Amino acid sequence: MTVRVRIAPSPTGNLHIGTARTAVFNWLFAHHHGGKFILRIEDTDLERSRPEYTDNILAGLRWLGLNWDEGPFFQSQRLDLYKTAVQKLLDQGLAYRCYTTPEELEALREAQKAKGEAPRYDNRHRNLTPEQEAAFKAEGRSFVIRFKIDDDREIVWNDLVRDKMVWRGSDLGGDMVIARASEDGIGQPLYNFVVVVDDIDMQITHVIRGEDHIANTAKQILLYEALGAEAPVFAHSPLILNMDGRKLSKRDGVTSISDFQKMGFTAEALVNYMTLLGWSPPDSTQEIFTLEAAAKEFSFERVNKAGAKFDWAKLDWLNSQYIHNMPVDKLTDLLIPYWQEAGYNVDGRERPWLEQLVALIGPSMTRLVEAVDMSKMFFSDTVELSEEGSKQLQQEGSSAVLSGILAALENQTQLTETAAQDIIKQVVKAQNVKKGLVMRSLRAALTGDVHGPDLIQSWLLLNYVGLDKPRLQQAMSS
Repeated sequence: MTVRVRIAPSPTGNLHIGTARTAVFNWLFAHHHGGKFILRIEDTDLERSRPEYTDNILAGLRWLGLNWDEGPFFQSQRLDLYKTAVQKLLDQGLAYRCYTTPEELEALREAQKAKGEAPRYDNRHRNLTPEQEAAFKAEGRSFVIRFKIDDDREIVWNDLVRDKMVWRGSDLGGDMVIARASEDGIGQPLYNFVVVVDDIDMQITHVIRGEDHIANTAKQILLYEALGAEAPVFAHSPLILNMDGRKLSKRDGVTSISDFQKMGFTAEALVNYMTLLGWSPPDSTQEIFTLEAAAKEFSFERVNKAGAKFDWAKLDWLNSQYIHNMPVDKLTDLLIPYWQEAGYNVDGRERPWLEQLVALIGPSMTRLVEAVDMSKMFFSDTVELSEEGSKQLQQEGSSAVLSGILAALENQTQLTETAAQDIIKQVVKAQNVKKGLVMRSLRAALTGDVHGPDLIQSWLLLNYVGLDKPRLQQAMSS
């Protein structure tokens, strides 16, 4: 048997981390078994589905490296297949037209609520006679199509994460709506039904999704059976929780995958982190690995039943590891869009200069977006003084030190590391001051602060683009 799994996002919003984590588990399982990873877009909710959301989903999966083997398939283009399946159930007497009005359903719910009962449809139109149907049609009533569910039926499956699962038909809320009506008799099919039809048609062998779908699984198993197909194997992964143990929500600062990208996380770090949300490798000390490496080890035996807590500090740490170990040329490519977004004149800087800048600030970065503030002084004609930087420039002897450095620069056509070190030594000796005063004053003048990346390398970069002398002059006059 060839393993065939699918990720089936709905384009009613951007690709969220919960959906992306589900995609990661599907991808890992498929690649572990040499199977197929299929992409299906569940866009039957025509009112809420948007093409820009579809574009965001596709771009997010590609960015994460979750390339699919088949698809994308769009449910909106497969309506004839669903209608044929609905008609099959009608012809077999396994589904029927229900003419209950919204007002009648509301009255039913209110009566059940008054008795303290769970809301459920009472199957009142399951066995209508032709005469009763004709009368409802004459009243102008519309209908939905419901699938018959036996209350006494026991639904059992062996979940790869949760082991044996048992549901009763009486727990499923009565006969299930599988399609709305239309002028030709069968209208828009609904989620639980089209999912089953698609999985049968695409020969899906394993359905891997979040535990919030468990109740749907019991209903869908009945539909597989009614349509004459064997149900796939199910695996319901744990939900992603916040640090307080509650289901993750936007209030926790959780955003779409595209927003994680804007926040400065690398694709490799984010997908690495999502792999660890609910799964642990055989070597519990291993935390950094590629998708391909994780796929070799992946199994549902090591997927937890308990919810996975989302830890921003852990994600930041992972991201910093990927940044610090990334080749300078690749990191430069990743940072250029952030600089451009900030309005920096990247095109006015030569590539070797940019890579030297990246080599300078890269070891201090946790997120890519931090490069904007960390490199601001290298793209601006002026520098903003911090409180500590301002105090340093007011120190006795600071102005004289800067004057001496400026004078020494007049003899330099292009500053080198050796020349920079020699200038500092000359000023220390000539003015009989401590080296610390020279270094701190120079750093404050060039960068605006007394802390920061390597001073000599910063000076060389500023000198190359002609920003060091103006800053020294500005600091002396401030």
